[in-house]
Order: sequence, then C-alpha cells, then structure tokens
Amino acid sequence: MKNERLREKNLRIIKAFFEDSPFKDFAVRLWDGTEWRPPGNTRDRFTIVFTHPKALARLLYFPVDRRLGEAYIYGEFDVEGDMFWLFTLEDQIERKYKEMIRKPSFWLNLNSILRAKVEEKKLEGKRGPAKLRGKVHSIERDRQAISYHYDVSNQFFSLWLDELMNYSCAYFRDWSEDINTAQRNKLELICRKLRLKPGERVLDIGCGWGGFLIYAGKKYGIKGVGITLSKNQYEYAKERIKEEGLEGQVEVRYQDYRELEEPESFDKIVSIGMFEHVGKEMLEEYFRRAFKLLKPGGVFMNHGITRRRPLKIPRRWSFSNTYIFPDGELHSISHTLSVAEKVGFEVRDVENLREHYAITLRLWAERLEKNREEALKYVDEVTYRTWKIFLIGSSYGFATERFGLHQSLLVKNLPGGKNSLPINREDIYKDWDSSL
Repeated sequence: MKNERLREKNLRIIKAFFEDSPFKDFAVRLWDGTEWRPPGNTRDRFTIVFTHPKALARLLYFPVDRRLGEAYIYGEFDVEGDMFWLFTLEDQIERKYKEMIRKPSFWLNLNSILRAKVEEKKLEGKRGPAKLRGKVHSIERDRQAISYHYDVSNQFFSLWLDELMNYSCAYFRDWSEDINTAQRNKLELICRKLRLKPGERVLDIGCGWGGFLIYAGKKYGIKGVGITLSKNQYEYAKERIKEEGLEGQVEVRYQDYRELEEPESFDKIVSIGMFEHVGKEMLEEYFRRAFKLLKPGGVFMNHGITRRRPLKIPRRWSFSNTYIFPDGELHSISHTLSVAEKVGFEVRDVENLREHYAITLRLWAERLEKNREEALKYVDEVTYRTWKIFLIGSSYGFATERFGLHQSLLVKNLPGGKNSLPINREDIYKDWDSSL
C-alpha cells in the first residue's frame, strides 16, 4: 500500500511538471517499473529512470543546476538512450518550479514523500565536491583548482581524448571527420593563424598534456615553452616530449603564468582552453602579463570558452563550479576583448567555433561511454558519471548558444602600428595539411 501511494504521488508530480513540456519524446520510469510519457510522445529519445521513491522529490525540492547533477552522479536517477536530450527539460523544470512553489499542495505532496521510510539507493564516490583553500585566484588556490580537475588519471583522459591528448575544442573541416583529425586541424589552424616560423620562441600558457608543443615543434620547428599547474600533465608532457625526440627544442614547466618574468620574451604566445580559469578580477593581469612577455610585433592567440549572458545562479549552485572547474569563470567575448585592448593589444581576428565544440564534446562523451569498463579501472562510478553528464551537458550548452568558443588573434604592434600580419586570411587555408 505504501509503495502504491508513493507511486501515485510521484506520478502526480511528474504530470504537473512535464505534461505540458514542449519537448515530448521522452519517458519516465519509476523504481517499480511504472512508465509515463507526455501527451504527444512519438518516440523515446531517452528515458529517465528514478531509482527509489524519494529521488524525484529530493531533486525537485531545490532543483538548481548542482542538485540536478548530483542526483545523477550519485545514482538517484539514470538515463537510458541519448542523454543529450535530457537537458531540454532543464528549462521546463525551472519554468514549472516558479509556478509550483506557490502551491501548498505541491509542498504537502513533496514533504509526505520525503518523510516516507523507504530504502534510498545512492552511489558512493571518493572524489566529492571541490574544497579549495586560500584567496580566490591566488597562485596556490589556482594550483588546487587545476589539480582537482586534471590530476584525476592520465589513463582515464586518454580513453576519450585524441592521440595528442587535446582537451579543448577541435576544428572540423567536415562534420564527418574523426576526433584525431579534427584535433590536428585545430592545432594546424592555430599554427597558421599565428603564422609560425622555424626557430620562433613560442609560449603555451596552460599547455595541458603538451599536444600543441609537440605538433608545432615537429611540424613548424618552433622552440616552445609550455606551462601547467597540473602535476599529472607536467609529468606526461615531459615524457611525451622525450619520446618524440623534442628535448632541447620544447620544454614544459610546472609553473603559473604569473611566475613568468622579464627578461624572458617570446615571438608568439598561445593559450588554448586555459583563460576560463583566470577569473574576472585577474583578466587584466593575464593579458598584461602576456603583453609584457611578447616581443614587439608578436602575436597572441587566445582560444577559450565564452558566455553571452552572465551566470543566473550563484556559483555554489553550479554543478560545473562544484564538481568540474572550481573557481572557473566565463566572460563575454566583448568584455574579454575590451580588457585585451586596455593593456595594449590590437584585435586582428575573432572566430567563434561554437558548433565545433558541441560536436567535440559529443564525440568525447561517446568515446567515454564506449570505454566505460576500462574507465572504471582508473576512476570510480561517481567520477565516471561526473564527466559523462558534464560532457553531454556542455555539448547541449554549446549547441543552444549558452556558450561560445572564440579564437581571438591579438597583436602587439611595432611603433607606428606596424606588424608582420598579411593583409587577408587567405594564407590560413591555402594547401591545407594537418598531418604530422
């Protein structure tokens, strides 16, 4: 009898929230096998499976982004089918919640479910939310934030990244290209935009596992310096550089960008998927440091995620800020470029690869799912689920314009406004070859 009452109360809540959803092609399955579909459903792109009677009530008691993510990673609900479409319901939940919280019957129903004495299934994980110490965006705290995200397991990341371990947006010259080709395309595109030449000294801020250094070192003959705050990435990149025979030509350092000082200088600077970690208050310091380290006439390629609109919720309610990128901040491209101009850069080229990142993330998620059993040798189930929902949710965010991915080419002009850049972009795509 208790089980029947809980089932009916859950179904009442499901109907109230999802019966008028614009997106119809999904199903909901309760812990006892009961299924519900919205009116007008023609197929099930995905099925939400609640694993115990309190799962839905817990999720909807305070359905912020963090709570939704936690409900999944700790196993209070599962998703069968294409999880990408799950995120179509996030706006529906937000919209209906504003209506439902005014109804006493909703709270009575919710609270009666939460008071029930029933078994609650929950996965246990070692990772947990990030707990950082110290001043936000101090060098020491940034080290903690980077380590939390990247020092998980090199083997884990290698299961779903490309051969060069690029953890940033790929570039597709054709949507049918595989991730290895598309990531080499990205590196080739950056090298061409920078107009790299043999012997040039190039700084890679946030070099990751060394993919750009290896590619540009082997193909363009540059002398590179890469910096990272991840010990795992540092050790991996050092070994990979040695294996590729590039010792003495490119190097990697365990170092923060603020620890680089003059008289050290570079012909070109690149930052690929790093400035999301910088923070709004440090953005001017970030660009000013790059400007000082760049030789007159030098070029800086800043490749990173942007956000058109400010985050609507406090960062402590954000799943990404809690479980993926603690202290991470996204800025509009207009604000980013205004700060770059303020310190002296001239903006020469801006390209948005938003759709490319949506596809990149989808491919990563597919590779992660395909290699689930192998991944669980290196991380626990909660960590695996954390990356799965993050990758798929991020793909949805790029596909629906919540995020952008901008490559900004910035130049430190010579006196009189002179620089070595060509008068057009035609050279970037001429005789394209991204093979190594």
